[in-house]
Amino acid sequence: MTDAALLERLARGEPEALGAVFDRHASAVTRYAWALASDRRDVEELVQDTFLTAWRRGASIPQESLLPWLLVTCRNHALNLQRLRAKHRADELRDDLLATSGSGVEGGDGDDARDQLRWVMAEIEKLPAIDRRVCELCLIEGRSYAEAAEQLGLTVGAVKQRVLRSRTRLRKVVTDDEN
Repeated sequence: MTDAALLERLARGEPEALGAVFDRHASAVTRYAWALASDRRDVEELVQDTFLTAWRRGASIPQESLLPWLLVTCRNHALNLQRLRAKHRADELRDDLLATSGSGVEGGDGDDARDQLRWVMAEIEKLPAIDRRVCELCLIEGRSYAEAAEQLGLTVGAVKQRVLRSRTRLRKVVTDDEN
């Protein structure tokens, strides 16, 4: 059966047609999803979302380009997933600062990292209470803006604004100390 015939059946809402499309193109879509994502769960989600979109939009898929359409759809889902993750990802302190701050490493880099972490923590302590708590949740504990907003009873936008304002304040202190 050709892709065009499968698409006609898919457009009519025949579940067997989706199964046949999946059987025919799942390996190619899965290989492509692995090129776009490195986590098995993300790959599975991308493949599932791609074929779900094909099921929902079967009537609008061009008959001459089923596999290219599936691959473009997979890429679009991957981009959406990346945007979603980036939107909800909280900014964190650098891992090397956190890792070396509690280690027994003596000398050069370890001491510098501990000094930087102490300085950052001291400056965060000087912030107003709500800004300090936002920084503790987002920058130190690595919570997302959404999690911090929910815990503090704020909007996500307010949390983002407070983090931005606190960072600007910290940068200003660094700049003033260097001059």
